[in-house]
Amino acid sequence: MLLNWTVMILYNYFSAMFVGPGYVPLGWTPEKSQDCMYLQYCKVCQSYKAPRSHHCRKCNRCVMKMDHHCPWINNCCGYQNHASFTLFLLLAPLGCIHASFIFVMTMYTQLYNRISFGWSSVKIDMSAAKRDPRPIIPFGLSAFAASLFALGLALGTTIAVGMLFIIQMKVILTNKTSIESWIEEKAKDRIQYYQTGETFIFPYDMGSKWKNFKQVFTWSGIPEGDGLDWPVRDGCHQYSLTIEQLKQKADKRVRSVRYRAIEDYSGACCPVTKGVKTLFTTPCSEEPRIALSKGDLILATRGLNHWMYGEKILDSAADGAIRERGWFPRKCVEKCHYDSETDQPVDGEKKNR
Repeated sequence: MLLNWTVMILYNYFSAMFVGPGYVPLGWTPEKSQDCMYLQYCKVCQSYKAPRSHHCRKCNRCVMKMDHHCPWINNCCGYQNHASFTLFLLLAPLGCIHASFIFVMTMYTQLYNRISFGWSSVKIDMSAAKRDPRPIIPFGLSAFAASLFALGLALGTTIAVGMLFIIQMKVILTNKTSIESWIEEKAKDRIQYYQTGETFIFPYDMGSKWKNFKQVFTWSGIPEGDGLDWPVRDGCHQYSLTIEQLKQKADKRVRSVRYRAIEDYSGACCPVTKGVKTLFTTPCSEEPRIALSKGDLILATRGLNHWMYGEKILDSAADGAIRERGWFPRKCVEKCHYDSETDQPVDGEKKNR
């Protein structure tokens, strides 16, 4: 049984790794040219982002139905390998629970054979068992320590990977991905902030957990659809989610604040020369850092106490250059009080908007 767990775990692990999530074809455009207005354009892949797809900086491709980039499989979790990845998250804790049971019973049996209870003391003999027959594999102090260490690893894996499995099942049963759950939360915040009176309905929820489950798990192992076109619930548009993404993107541009670099920054993850607080509060994120030179302009969209996230304003941005986005220390920049192009206060401009 333990070997059976191992084979199934490794099969799904390598399937998720080598099958991959599926990528949007390079240069892809929708069949109807008028639908391009509902989609975002990826300058790296030179194609439009299909519904539910996102560009992965690690894979350097637009991934179909991207959930997240997983460093453990060195690949993205998406359309084609979502089922294999989720089965791996299920089977790994089950195999570890079985292994934990074996470790516990082994240590209990061996220690019971080596412990003698006296009237006033307890004596432990780890050299040999008191009963016959002796075990085929000698169980000494080193074997006990190794079994105890392996038990800790098995229990830790069960808890950590089991929690990831629960998170994945929650999004699968609502036919979402982790990214789409975040988009839905931001949609609610946007509607509440602007009091637009809109009602955002997630278009890909089929209304039944079983129907949502079958969108990912099939008997053939091949997910439904082609990864580009998706069934939507009644009353929703094929591009309802992409339209909401465009609204959020435009809102982020409006609410961004312009900063000017007053210090050079090398782009180091943990800069030693920028202060102790900056060093020890570096963002725990896979998102990149951007190098700054004195005088650079940055549009900041979010921030922490000692760090900010934004996009560097490049002179060649109009020529289709790749954008530079990432984290940078807050102490390296100062807020621009006037817009260099219109010579108007930035705050006043935002109020007019």
